[in-house]
Amino acid sequence: MTKTFNVAVLGATGAVGEQMLKTLERLDFPIASLKLLSSKRSAGKKIKFKGEEITVEEAKPESFEGIQLALFSAGGSISKALAPEAVKRGAVVVDNTSAFRMDEEVPLVVPEVNEHALQNHKGIIANPNCSTIQMVAALEPVRKEFGLKKLIVSTYQAVSGAGSEAVDEMYEQSRQIMDNEEIDPKVLPVSGDKKHYQIAFNAVPQIDVFTDNGFTFEEMKMINETKKIMEDSSINVAATCVRLPVETGHSESVYIEVEKDGLDVSRLQELMKDAPGITLQDDPSQQIYPLAADSKGKDDIFVGRIRQDLDEKKGFHLWIVSDNLLKGAALNSVQIAFSLVNTGLLK
Repeated sequence: MTKTFNVAVLGATGAVGEQMLKTLERLDFPIASLKLLSSKRSAGKKIKFKGEEITVEEAKPESFEGIQLALFSAGGSISKALAPEAVKRGAVVVDNTSAFRMDEEVPLVVPEVNEHALQNHKGIIANPNCSTIQMVAALEPVRKEFGLKKLIVSTYQAVSGAGSEAVDEMYEQSRQIMDNEEIDPKVLPVSGDKKHYQIAFNAVPQIDVFTDNGFTFEEMKMINETKKIMEDSSINVAATCVRLPVETGHSESVYIEVEKDGLDVSRLQELMKDAPGITLQDDPSQQIYPLAADSKGKDDIFVGRIRQDLDEKKGFHLWIVSDNLLKGAALNSVQIAFSLVNTGLLK
């Protein structure tokens, strides 16, 4: 008989929380009981799961009594306050915020890359940034066989990564521009920052706030998380993160330099074909390459436009696309949960 678990989803009414529930249901995670948690504002809502209506409750420390697995996606400050409380009560927390990602005591996990890191968990496991997940999962087969020396990424990120308010703003601005109305941006690039810019028909080279070194926090997340997940601080990583008026699906232009000789385009394509969770879409003669619009609702990470650099024989260019709400958030969290079950780490 399959062992089942008492599961809680915190942030159940948000965009990622909704995807977590759909993913738990679709992949048939072994659930004995399911508790849905949110802020006081959203408590009382009813959500259907496997045909049953579940009432959302306000999240409190005592909400985690008897819970074995808690999936968190409700903002960093809430995670910092409630994740230790959940662990204290015996739950394993998979946290989808940036609260614990760079904590040395907390594993930062993409199951296709570093599932082994789960063995050292102390109750909390961090889900990486969406843009980092798709990149490291695609590059891991290359790193394993040829080593990675340098990595430069430019991202073209979907508005849904900034939440449903940002998506609403994009559509409203599009309508206002088409109707020759004035627009008054309030959400992007960062709702709490000093200035706001139009996202409709635009490209905004700021995701999250700037740090003292001129990189944004989103860029620094990609840089630091990549080194942590790949367990190699010697890889040179640089990132430029841009928000585009796309609802769902992050796209990335990635340049890599490998350490060993012997890699060419056809070998790189083979590595992508054989990699778990990766779909190769790479036939320029037929205009076949990954598109953000096609990635929506799909679990895989899509890779194409693979080219050898014209000046650096160990340099290669790739185009990597994935649904940021699925593999970039909900799916990766649920895959971590399955890994915990399969390795016997979820008691």
